[in-house]
Amino acid sequence: MLADERAEAQVYRELAARRDGEEREILLGLAEAEERHAAHWETLLGDRIGRVGRGATRMRLLALLARRFGSVFVLALAQRAETRSPYGTDGDATPAMAADERVHEEVVRGLAARGRARVSGTFRAAVFGANDGLVSNLALVLGVTGAGASASTVLLTGLTGLLAGALSMGAGEYVSVRSQRELLAASAPDTRDADAVLRRLDVDANELALVFRARGMEAGEAERRAVAALRSVDPARSVAGGDTDDGHGVVGTGLGAAASSFVFFASGAAIPVLPFVVGLTGVAAIVAASVLVGLALMLTGATVGVLSGGPPLRRALRQLAIGAGAAAVTYGLGALFGVAVG
Repeated sequence: MLADERAEAQVYRELAARRDGEEREILLGLAEAEERHAAHWETLLGDRIGRVGRGATRMRLLALLARRFGSVFVLALAQRAETRSPYGTDGDATPAMAADERVHEEVVRGLAARGRARVSGTFRAAVFGANDGLVSNLALVLGVTGAGASASTVLLTGLTGLLAGALSMGAGEYVSVRSQRELLAASAPDTRDADAVLRRLDVDANELALVFRARGMEAGEAERRAVAALRSVDPARSVAGGDTDDGHGVVGTGLGAAASSFVFFASGAAIPVLPFVVGLTGVAAIVAASVLVGLALMLTGATVGVLSGGPPLRRALRQLAIGAGAAAVTYGLGALFGVAVG
């Protein structure tokens, strides 16, 4: 317990070293809390403390990742580590320590959510692009193989599918993200000349309340917010609705999403073609392509599981099942088409 608490405190300090502002303060606060827990175990051990080990392997790995990367992946893993705290059933841990760990879980969940929001647009495009490239090009390659095409035809088909799919995915992501950002911009409040407008409003009529009601507030709350805005020294901020998020950060940029989607689709689509590039043919090429794509699908699934705070193995197996199902259906259809044409 002592070794794990020290390692966990180190994880948070390593993460804090790569951040600034509020997030740094929060992470240092978590590190101090873990050090208080460590002090509890030191007190219980007393003279019997001896040589303290380095903690569980997963905690040492987390500390290494935090030191090298400090990414949202580390926060997601730390969130899962907090959910596994044994203090709720450990007789030597205090109720306050058990409560602390529950709070820590929510704090880390909040920090991880911030990180996910910062990368969600590009990450979504990357995961979607990689999975689409893996599944669609494997299905394409197996389909034409099942139809009895030659190895050179399969290779040409796979490379063509890679290029066409990557361009299509990149263009589609760019248009999608640009359109979403334009919709968000059209929905954002217009605060131009808000200060001058507020000063001229009829206080008795107070139509400003209608603005807040249009944004989803109840009538009573809207009236209170409107009165407060009219009395405020900084009315422009009040009318803008300082707690409203325009969502642009979550959506990401069009070029970022397009580039991410293009690169990851092409990377995924290249994998089922590799066996044919190195000269394999027939059943050997099909098996090699299927195994490689299966491993890649499990990796992307596990990555999504880690980032979402869910069980990585379950997500990995789900991705594998979906990809295998699509590939099997396409191969079967290709085989039937080849028989019919023959």
